[in-house]
Amino acid sequence: MRCPFCENLDTRVIDSRPTEEGHAIRRRRECDSCNKRFTTYEKVEEMIFMVVKKDGSREAFDRNKVMNGIIKACEKRPVPIADIEKIVDDIERGLNNMMEKEVESKLIGEVIMEHLKGLDEVAYVRFASVYRQFKDVNTFVAEIEKLLGKEKTDGQ
Repeated sequence: MRCPFCENLDTRVIDSRPTEEGHAIRRRRECDSCNKRFTTYEKVEEMIFMVVKKDGSREAFDRNKVMNGIIKACEKRPVPIADIEKIVDDIERGLNNMMEKEVESKLIGEVIMEHLKGLDEVAYVRFASVYRQFKDVNTFVAEIEKLLGKEKTDGQ
């Protein structure tokens, strides 16, 4: 590892510890030449994949778009940001584990809705109303009835 201060290639690791729930390693290093210390992070390189949109266009997966969509759905709801970040991490990890170079936006939307359904029903309905482009109140009511019907069968 090249020293950021003197550009020397001889550095040594002083301390290593896991971070980000074990998904990265933080390393404290010291330069053998100038004796200055610096920190590096080692992380598995995630596979970059494309999202195939409804109109057939493609764009690189953007974790921030997923995060912002979930945050908007959870606005003014008692949902901690840590829970939202965990959902986004789970979604991104799941999509990466599929090892596909292209993923349909429909699949991503469905996965987000599955996570929201377990997190907060109001956020789920909000996200579904935008994602499924509810045309009228009847479509909205039908989605809520589906949600309530599932609860009744789960509770019996």
